[in-house]
Amino acid sequence: MDIRRLQAFVKIIDVGSISRAADILNIAQPALSQQLASLETAFKQKLLIRSKMGVTPTAAGLELYRHAQTLSKQLDRAMVEVSNGTGPLVGKVSVGLSPYCSGSSLALGLLQEVRQKLPGITLHLSESFDDIYSEMVMTGRVDMAIIHGAGPIKGVSFMPLMKENFFLVAHKDFAFGPDTTTPIKLSDLANIPLLAPPDYNFVRKRINVAFARKQIVPNIVAEVEALLTLRDAVAAGVGCTILPWAVASKIVVPGQSLIYPLSSPTIQEDVSLCIPESIPETEAGVAVRELLVLLAKHMVTSQNWPGTYMMDTTPD
Repeated sequence: MDIRRLQAFVKIIDVGSISRAADILNIAQPALSQQLASLETAFKQKLLIRSKMGVTPTAAGLELYRHAQTLSKQLDRAMVEVSNGTGPLVGKVSVGLSPYCSGSSLALGLLQEVRQKLPGITLHLSESFDDIYSEMVMTGRVDMAIIHGAGPIKGVSFMPLMKENFFLVAHKDFAFGPDTTTPIKLSDLANIPLLAPPDYNFVRKRINVAFARKQIVPNIVAEVEALLTLRDAVAAGVGCTILPWAVASKIVVPGQSLIYPLSSPTIQEDVSLCIPESIPETEAGVAVRELLVLLAKHMVTSQNWPGTYMMDTTPD
């Protein structure tokens, strides 16, 4: 099996189009289509479904995609590690950061630590609402990810990092007063306009569950993904929002908005480091993972993050 055919197949899936993949790979489209046909013959399975919108993988295609990702990454890593020999750690390590999660607050610290202690490693950081990071870890598109939740999900392992409480961020003129130490009851938010991330986001899911337990329908007036827009909207009094402290502290505007603890119930979520089960970690990846765990411990023990608690950091 030619590894280049598998790498081309991966590119087709990634971009969702044979013609676009051919342009990127600088291969004639008929030649790329022939490579695909050879793969389908070899595996005796239809791998792609073609439509006017592009291509989507079949169940067999998804399985081949996962294995091809693994093989391609292992080959790339072998090239780097063999060429490097016994020298300093080198290579590329990719880390996904779930939006609206405390993990995103670790990004700058991780970047600084890697530059200082692991200068031969190129760190790739990504933060996107559109990506499902557990799937990206499982297929090898990213080496690890900091996400909400603790699994289980087949194909990945979860290393618990911390638990974090959620807080209310509101304009100072809302009816909660200047006391930011007394918790706001969830029942007090029944008719308050709320700004929240979309339904598929873990923060939103936790908000929905908490309100449902109190038999309250949250008054979601807008779904906002961009933190800068969320910051300005809260500061302008458009609505309130509910976020972990690490994120809430980024969007609070001094003199305009305030952060309040929540109670009855407390809204809480696990933050975990997600790593693949079937793809061996590189030395570079292990080194970056260890830095991430140390940074998470420091975040919690520094006492700068209210409502954040350390968890056992042993993988499932």
